[in-house]
Amino acid sequence: MNSKIIDILKGKTYTIPEYLLNNYKSLGISSDEFIILIYLINKENPIICDYKLMSNNLNVSLKDLMIFINSLKDKGILDININKNKEDVLEEYIILDPFYNKLFMFLIDEKDKVNSDTNLYSIFETELGRTLSPIEYELINGWIECKYDEKLILEALKEAVYNGVNNFRYIDRILFEWNKKGIKTVEAAKKHKEQFRVQKENDIEVPDYDWLNNE
Repeated sequence: MNSKIIDILKGKTYTIPEYLLNNYKSLGISSDEFIILIYLINKENPIICDYKLMSNNLNVSLKDLMIFINSLKDKGILDININKNKEDVLEEYIILDPFYNKLFMFLIDEKDKVNSDTNLYSIFETELGRTLSPIEYELINGWIECKYDEKLILEALKEAVYNGVNNFRYIDRILFEWNKKGIKTVEAAKKHKEQFRVQKENDIEVPDYDWLNNE
């Protein structure tokens, strides 16, 4: 009995890639599908669809296994191809290329987002000539969470610097006013400023635009 248990303990060890462990939920994969995917990643290519063997190895019913496999296929995680084997018999094969492509694009998007956010903070510090405070970092995060376009945020910063008002309340007010007027792009913001400039030239009684006190 002891020798059998030891043989089991010495059996195959499944490796869980760190990138999958950290990101599988972001890919919309359930815990059960995660286990199926780990099993498939550790299989040697080509992965033959021996569903009965997979069911036994994973200790899951054949019905549930098929549900998980079909779900992963519907989510674009895997494909199932039918090809002839060496004996010229048609067999089903699981292809994981969609999973690697999907994860690659996800990681690239995340990297770009991190680089973009980091660059945004750096630009603010360069323009203001100082290190941002924790509260100012939170304000920038708040603008991002409000779905303000990054270029529009930088345009508001440029507007503030141009007017010699280097505080975040002023920038926040600019973004608020633009959002209230439906201004979502840099082009729309520039057009709005040009219209205001023309109005100011045509009517000398129009005061300078005060972003802080404008209602």
